[in-house]
Amino acid sequence: MGMTYEKAEELMRSCTLCPRGCRVNRMAGEKGFCGQGAELTAARAALHFWEEPCISGSCGSGAVFFSGCSLQCVFCQNYDISVRNMGQSLSVHRLAQIFLELQEKGAANINLVTACHFLPLVCLALIQAKNQGLNIPIVYNSSGYEEVSSLRLLEGLVDIYLPDLKYYSPQLSAQYSKAADYFKRACAAIAEMFRQTGAPIIDPDTGLMQKGLIVRHLLLPGQGGDSKKILRYLHCTYGNDIYVSIMNQYTPLRHTAKIPDLDRRITPEEYEKILTFADKIGIENGYMQEGGTAAESFIPAFDGKGL
Repeated sequence: MGMTYEKAEELMRSCTLCPRGCRVNRMAGEKGFCGQGAELTAARAALHFWEEPCISGSCGSGAVFFSGCSLQCVFCQNYDISVRNMGQSLSVHRLAQIFLELQEKGAANINLVTACHFLPLVCLALIQAKNQGLNIPIVYNSSGYEEVSSLRLLEGLVDIYLPDLKYYSPQLSAQYSKAADYFKRACAAIAEMFRQTGAPIIDPDTGLMQKGLIVRHLLLPGQGGDSKKILRYLHCTYGNDIYVSIMNQYTPLRHTAKIPDLDRRITPEEYEKILTFADKIGIENGYMQEGGTAAESFIPAFDGKGL
């Protein structure tokens, strides 16, 4: 818990918080790949009911959606905030208050959605809020494209990691996210996350996760082979000491309608094949999605609620 304002400013003067390593001086107003300067910016803070059952529970996860993103996938469902940078500025003090307000509303946890590029400031807000009575689990909800040294800033502050593992193929990750090194970087990040959390701890009374790692994988149309490689890697590396969430919610949006292979949803047959494969290789701690998740209505309104 050694983050200070001075250290936060230092980290943003030559920013290498994510694997892009832009080295821009955000304190001087420069912006790198993520599109964000030195001010915290977010688009929504509210109870969120669409995460995995052990995260949302019946009371909802206290999700704070940050603006900007260090990955910026072309098919991102949160495109308005990740690429278009919708949102409003917050002070560290206000963010700490938001965490406490979400706890007061009965949130199962605080869910930091795409916070990588604001990590030093988020750490300051978490420390401040914890000193003022924040005691529910903290979830770090991530694209998986993370710098290990940045994740170490979160040790002792985050209880649950919720990263994606999107791609195995460097060709796919280069084509859709301009990040040929995605798999290598994400695997190193997930290893660090697991080092910090260890095996999952689930509250037997509520079914809510208190500590642990859930890796999400979103199926993309026609990429079943890539998905199988990812699931095999995760199971061979971590066995059933992590949870794996296999997602079918890919939704073609206006800006992906003309991109080959991204202009359609996942078929039930494609999804069933991946679920069968996961069962065959021995994945036991897994989540699947039922029909109806692939719809724009499941994308939150980024309207500044709760800020």
